[in-house]
Amino acid sequence: MSEHATTEAAAIGAQDFRRTLGQFATGVIVITTEHQGEIHGMTANAFMSGSMSPPLVIVSVDKRTRMHGYLRLGGHYGVSVLAGDQEAMSRHFGGQPQHNHTVNFSRRGGQPVLDGALAWIAARIVHEYDCGDHTLFVGHVNALGHAEGGDALGFHRGRYTAL
Repeated sequence: MSEHATTEAAAIGAQDFRRTLGQFATGVIVITTEHQGEIHGMTANAFMSGSMSPPLVIVSVDKRTRMHGYLRLGGHYGVSVLAGDQEAMSRHFGGQPQHNHTVNFSRRGGQPVLDGALAWIAARIVHEYDCGDHTLFVGHVNALGHAEGGDALGFHRGRYTAL
């Protein structure tokens, strides 16, 4: 059995928290919405299904981001599950604009989603829950689709990987 680094609850800092959660491999998504005719996107990995019946999904968004404000104003969002070859797309919407990279959207279920994504979901926000420095946006799925095969883009220990 390997040794484990341990930190007590009272001493948990942001770096320890991030490093520990980084041990959990996740998929990578881009959350999209439209505000005043302009499409906005943000890379995230805090995404999950909430319910099968009714079909609900949840995204967690930092309250300090512009996306947080856009979601509260718009009431809808798209989720694009990135394919293994879309790391540049993740970086582009994660604050590292790829100036030589073309971004193409399709409208699905009334929401903009990224072309080439492994899967996409369009949802209407039905609940918001305060979660510390984030808000959980629960969306009722009104449309979805997926590719037939292909690897997903993953994130593990601060690095991109294929899932």
